[in-house]
Amino acid sequence: MATMSIGKAWEETVAFVAREAALLFPVVLLFVALPGLVLQEMTPPELQAWFAKPNMDAIPAMPPGFGLAMLLTVILVWFGSLALFALALRPGISVGEALRLSLARLPVLLGTAALVVVAFVIGMIAIALVGGLVASLSKAAGALIGLIAGTAAIGGMIYASIRLVLLNPVVIDGRGGVRESLRRAWALTQGHFWRLLGFIIIIMLLSAVAASAAQLVFGLLGSLVGGAEDARLAGGIAGAIVSSIVQVYMLVMLARLYRQAAG
Repeated sequence: MATMSIGKAWEETVAFVAREAALLFPVVLLFVALPGLVLQEMTPPELQAWFAKPNMDAIPAMPPGFGLAMLLTVILVWFGSLALFALALRPGISVGEALRLSLARLPVLLGTAALVVVAFVIGMIAIALVGGLVASLSKAAGALIGLIAGTAAIGGMIYASIRLVLLNPVVIDGRGGVRESLRRAWALTQGHFWRLLGFIIIIMLLSAVAASAAQLVFGLLGSLVGGAEDARLAGGIAGAIVSSIVQVYMLVMLARLYRQAAG
């Protein structure tokens, strides 16, 4: 098992981003921040409120085409992420070459996502069937099984997402198909779960705090200039930019951690 050093990856990331910022940030802003901002502007207020506080008993109606817009946004973000990983893993590659490589490998990443979703759905159906069978015999036992199954499902999702956190660099740096990429990404994180989990939690907290602070500050400035609507737009743009900056460092760090794990 290869060693993995978060500190070393951070030092290499800072140096790389400082050197290649002119290549990295335009890609992330164009293919990660902008699609997210456009989708945010397309989201109706009632859906925004529901996303902030989900309530399964009162799910608002989704506007026609909004689901497709969400899917296209995810694909664009994945495309941009693959291009950034190409820039981080292949020194000297141009942005155009990175985008072409990303486009060529995107179907593999989409295939891995589809396979993971199918496996998760099959697992949830199996759990639901077992829970329903137990509930038909005993309501108390059914409720207990449901609670245990729900907790296990959440824990399983977190575990799988961390074990596959190096999937994007594996896909862009290799030539394997869907199953081979999944196996390699899973193998590379063997023995590094807790270290990677801590890293992801810290990055998520940092991104959330920084984006919220940017939204608050620029939202206040926007409200002084043009009112509530300008405040919302200014805050959204500032939050998207700050989140993109954090994502650049996160993705480059994942690329460096991938190189360490791959030996």
